[in-house]
Amino acid sequence: MPFSLLPGVMAGSLTELTPGMLAQRGIHLLMLDFDNTIVPYTTDVPTGEMLSWLREMEESDIRLCVVSNSRKGRVPRFCGEYGLDCITHAKKPFRRGIRQCLERYGVPPSQAALAGDQIYTDTLGANCAGMLSILVNAIDNHNIWLKARHVLELPFIFFARKRRI
Repeated sequence: MPFSLLPGVMAGSLTELTPGMLAQRGIHLLMLDFDNTIVPYTTDVPTGEMLSWLREMEESDIRLCVVSNSRKGRVPRFCGEYGLDCITHAKKPFRRGIRQCLERYGVPPSQAALAGDQIYTDTLGANCAGMLSILVNAIDNHNIWLKARHVLELPFIFFARKRRI
């Protein structure tokens, strides 16, 4: 599959994605990064807006699965509490966790998307797997390493700026 660091779609936040927009693109399965996409690194309590979005997605035909590189127990705890399926230790951008999710749901890559806040893991992983990559703004770049990573991503964000929804 193609090696590309350019996201297929860009959104300000996960909550900007609608079931209609995803269905229009033929998406039946939306994989979600966890940290800084659903909740910040510093908490596992979602905002009211995020809870409403999760409920809206649950009521739609779009299936959700958290695909996270995290090894921490907070991801499965969160997913259990909010009724989400999850795959941890995904090793994005490598295809291990992404492939596992596609197989679990029986969905081809052309009908799946991965939404996350990092180009070098989420966007690259989705693109290499032949899926739609959706880059969302990080919820909170709270330390110097996250800010530095974001600076390194700026050229790719610039070239993909017309892909914003």
